Amino acid sequence: MTDDALPALVGPVEVVGAGLIGASVALVCRRLGLDVVLRDTSVEHLRTAHGLGAGRAATPDDRPQLVVVAVPPAAVAEAVVDALHRTDAVVTDVGSVKAAPLASVAARVGPGELARYVGSHPMAGSERSGPLAASAALFDGRPWAVTPHAAADPDAVGLVESLVLECGAAPIRMSPEEHDRAVARISHLPHLAAVLVAGRLAAAPAEHLALSGQGVRDVTRVAASDPALWQQILEANASAVLDLLAEVRTDLDALMTAVAAPSAESGPVTGTGPDLVEILARGNAGTAAIPGKHGGPARPTRSVFVAVPDHPGELARLFGDAGEIGVNIEDVHIDHDPARPVGLTELVVDRVSADRLLAALESRGWTTHR
Repeated sequence: MTDDALPALVGPVEVVGAGLIGASVALVCRRLGLDVVLRDTSVEHLRTAHGLGAGRAATPDDRPQLVVVAVPPAAVAEAVVDALHRTDAVVTDVGSVKAAPLASVAARVGPGELARYVGSHPMAGSERSGPLAASAALFDGRPWAVTPHAAADPDAVGLVESLVLECGAAPIRMSPEEHDRAVARISHLPHLAAVLVAGRLAAAPAEHLALSGQGVRDVTRVAASDPALWQQILEANASAVLDLLAEVRTDLDALMTAVAAPSAESGPVTGTGPDLVEILARGNAGTAAIPGKHGGPARPTRSVFVAVPDHPGELARLFGDAGEIGVNIEDVHIDHDPARPVGLTELVVDRVSADRLLAALESRGWTTHR
């Protein structure tokens, strides 16, 4: 699986931090037949990861080829420095911020040690945490940023990219600074937007919350993540995040002005108008800019809504019928209706296939919503 031009990953691989990401990397390496040694301040994490077959506890005699640091953001630099001092291995970390840890490491190690350090960041994860949530398939098809600094040894960069490929991910090389600007835009800002929207629900009247549908769940899902972890992420990437928040604040002011200004066509009772339409259309454009399946341009899709009885086997039957009809399901969402024993399932399909799927499902007895 590894490119012939890249250094071979032969192990041992040392994983520092046996949580979700670290244990998942360890499981991949064990699947490859590599010797994996584990370090973690949590004895329970070590015991659990070992029980899952992710590796063994590290010993003083271990001589790893590669060290993967998978600890919380505030501890990354310290763990990288320790690994560089303690071993002669290539060291990478999988933290979500790159520039700040690099600056801290560079200030505390010599040039030879710094050359062995190459930061990286898999764009994969879960709302769940800990080794019990780990999976060797976690990185399959996911982008994985590799962020070498100017003094990084090319062989060290290649070894990290070998790990990425062996994990089934797609390496994307960029500078630490560019990485931090990118994740601020596509990860950190969306998380904060979800937090602000979800925060408006905390004290909402019960009768308001009773109207909740899939839209509010989609927007707020990531807001359920660990606040302490996100505090560390945001503080480490504060500069890039603050730049984007300032842009959003300007956009929010413009949005409030547009909502308050009546359109010339509709008179004073409406809040819509050309400025508001322009702002809303910008959202359409941003959504369309997100890469589609297999990294290509987003394809036009349409949602087909089907009522699915809430008991075993019905969802499988729906998917089976769609397969027999010959329509590929691009995405799926389920909204449970609190007033009825059914769920409203949204099947996202290619736009040209939507009408055919609707008609065929209805002919098979499914209740659809047009």
